[in-house]
Parts: sequence; C-alpha cells; structure tokens
Amino acid sequence: MKRIAHIALGLACSSILLTACSHFSTSSIDLIKDGKGMENFTQTGDANWRVENNLIVADKGKSGFLVSKQSFKDVEIRAEFWAETDTNSGIFIRISNPDKIVAASSYEVNIWDIRPEPKFGTGAIVDVAPVKTPITQLAGGKWNEMEIRAVGPEIIVRLNGVETTRAIDARFKEGPIALQFGPGVKGAVGGPIKWRSVQIRPL
Repeated sequence: MKRIAHIALGLACSSILLTACSHFSTSSIDLIKDGKGMENFTQTGDANWRVENNLIVADKGKSGFLVSKQSFKDVEIRAEFWAETDTNSGIFIRISNPDKIVAASSYEVNIWDIRPEPKFGTGAIVDVAPVKTPITQLAGGKWNEMEIRAVGPEIIVRLNGVETTRAIDARFKEGPIALQFGPGVKGAVGGPIKWRSVQIRPL
C-alpha cells in the first residue's frame, strides 16, 4: 500500500509540475527562441551580438547589452544559456536607466563563475543577495536554465532547478531587462555567452 501511495503521490506531483510548465509556456512572451528575437531588443555597447546556429551569441567586444524594448514589473523569467567558466554575463531586470546599465540602478542576476568577489558570482543578485561560497551552482561549459521570479520587492533566483538566492528589495519596481556580454577578469575578453531561449511571463 505504501508503494502504491508513493506512486500516486509521484504522479500527482508530476502532474502539478507539468501543469505549471504548460501554464508558463502558454502565457509567456518569447523574447528569444531558436535564434529569433533580436528585433525585441536594442543593442548598446560594442559586443558582437549575432544569430549563429539558431542561437543569439556574443563573444567579442569590451561590453554590451541587449536591452528589451518592452518594460516589465512583476515577472517570471526562464532563460536557457551556455557559458564558459570565464564568461561574464547576466540578466538585468527592472532597469531604471537603460542608458547606463549597472547594478546600482537595476537588479543584476549574475552569470560569472570566476567573479573576483565570488559571493556575487553565478546565481547571485549583485550587491543585493549573495550566494554561498565556494559556489556550487556553476554554469561554465554546459547548457543551463536560469529562472527569476520578481514579485513586488521579492526576487528569487534558481539555476538548473536549485534556488541560489533570494532578496527583499524595493528600490526598483519596473523597467526593461537586459542580457549582458561583459568584460572578464581585469578587463580581459571573457568567454562567449549563447542564449537559446528567453521567456517572460508577466504576473
């Protein structure tokens, strides 16, 4: 009987997860999907953003962003990306100044395994909510899924299904999002960033 109960519970949980995933996919906005979506963004900086092998990629330049043309408030974001260990990238949300995108005027959800200050490395919200160190949820050398849920002042970040950090911060309430290609350690050119999909579900 216990085994039957466990199976039933597992099926029920699977059903809940599938329903949640289906709900996200049917009500979300595809900013990027299979190499399409560049028209949803404005480019800033000198990164060489381009479509390559059905992905949106950057691997050269000092620094650059893809800034969404649409502004968002309360959202769930699901992004699939590939990075190297030395890639400096991230997803900025609720940007208050699109002309100067920095952690001081937005929330920067970081992708950077070897950030010199590791507590704000991959999975952290820079200068707001650190990750445990040494970092265990690394992104380099593989495909990853990052999920961000921002509702009111609460922001929760998950990488590959594992919660990496959460924060309560009410400074920034609404704004575009941005995908980053940033400089590596001491200004060196870091590894590439490749985006396979970026979905947003307004809440």
